[in-house]
Amino acid sequence: MNTTKTVATYDHYTRAKSYFVPSPCVSVCTMNAVSHLCDGCFRTIDEITGWSGMDDPAKRRVWALIDQRAANSPSEFPATP
Repeated sequence: MNTTKTVATYDHYTRAKSYFVPSPCVSVCTMNAVSHLCDGCFRTIDEITGWSGMDDPAKRRVWALIDQRAANSPSEFPATP
């Protein structure tokens, strides 16, 4: 399963379940120099480092941003050299 499909699956799951917001981490931890997003989960460094301190509504807002970012196709962001 590619990263975009994995993120989309997590996104679908987290929207369907109101009691648990899973981490979007897919263990592909590389920050893209162009997009400034993680190549694996499409989060910013601030979203990654702040995740454990966020409440569930904040985590759901991050998931909504991830969904938007993933929809913009990660292929438009070249991989970090």
